Amino acid sequence: MKRRICVFTGTRAEYGLLYWLMKDIQASAELELQVIVSGMHLSPEFGETWKTIENDGFTIDAKVEMLLSSDSDVGVVKSMGLGVLGFADALDRLRPDALVVLGDRFEALAIVQCALVMKIPVAHLHGGEITEGAYDDAIRHAITKMSYLHFVAAEPYRHRVIQMGESADRVFNVGAIGLDHLMRSPRMTRHELSQSLAFDLSAPYLLVTYHPVTLAEEDPVQSFKALLAALDRFPEHKVILTYPNADNGGRAIIPLLEDYARQAPARIKAIPSLGFKRYLSAVALADAVVGNSSSGIIEVPAFGVPTINIGARQEGRLAAESVLNSKADALSIEAALRHALSTDFAAVCKRAVNPYGAGNAASSIVDVLKRFEARHNKPFHDLS
Repeated sequence: MKRRICVFTGTRAEYGLLYWLMKDIQASAELELQVIVSGMHLSPEFGETWKTIENDGFTIDAKVEMLLSSDSDVGVVKSMGLGVLGFADALDRLRPDALVVLGDRFEALAIVQCALVMKIPVAHLHGGEITEGAYDDAIRHAITKMSYLHFVAAEPYRHRVIQMGESADRVFNVGAIGLDHLMRSPRMTRHELSQSLAFDLSAPYLLVTYHPVTLAEEDPVQSFKALLAALDRFPEHKVILTYPNADNGGRAIIPLLEDYARQAPARIKAIPSLGFKRYLSAVALADAVVGNSSSGIIEVPAFGVPTINIGARQEGRLAAESVLNSKADALSIEAALRHALSTDFAAVCKRAVNPYGAGNAASSIVDVLKRFEARHNKPFHDLS
């Protein structure tokens, strides 16, 4: 009898990372893929990206509506409550042998709570990391303690998960799963990407994604305005702007982003979601990736492309030499961009070593899921 492996996804970015793992589970003779979709995927405001999942050949076994129109702290908490109600029903119906979740978002916390109480073992990806500028940091560690299997992206993160009381034989350093795309996913040419976006990319461009900072004292609106002011200092570069996620304060950024794009439609392209194929193609062809997404630190260095990481959101993550950290003010962002676009720094980026693995995470995870007898109960592992 096949083991039922249920993969949860609540955001476009997370799905892009999980794609090859889902494909490998789907192709396995020993595993049966189940898919639960929720959060931003079901929202027209964020591009209804559940359609992409189905177009990629996956069957969605459960859609759980949970996002309220409010992204205040109270609104996010209430969204989590709605999620818990829906996830309980979905998991009760599907009864998987294991639930796979990635990362540190509030949607993942909601479903993992349900799995814990319902005695469904959880396999967690990207545990042990640090992002001191977001409450995602605490959520990630909480999910670690509610999970049975751990697939981490680097050896320091494996040690940190073990330090949290998880037995070493259940913690696997497989590298960052997003890097599997480098080995397995075809990319678009500049012309193909330009046609797909209906946006002329014959000139150099910057790829920009800025998410609200949920924990540090960094006002998302002011920081985003500072980012836009810095971008204005590079008129020779076009800009692809992707929408923020559904964290607190994200909706306040969207009208600023849209207004900025309306003012210069020939130079600025605003888009709710690129999808992973267009996103990775856009990264590979960009002069630099700017913002505060984890992708700028984890995946982008593998392309030899510079990252300007703004503000406090990603503080504490391992980073390659190709990542430049900037304060969240216009002058600092401009200075970082000028350095990133220099000939000398281009050479640094080309030789930078990405600390997040070689791009074979999905197959490693599937091997473990096939052979490991996951349980919901576990002893606390004390360090000797």
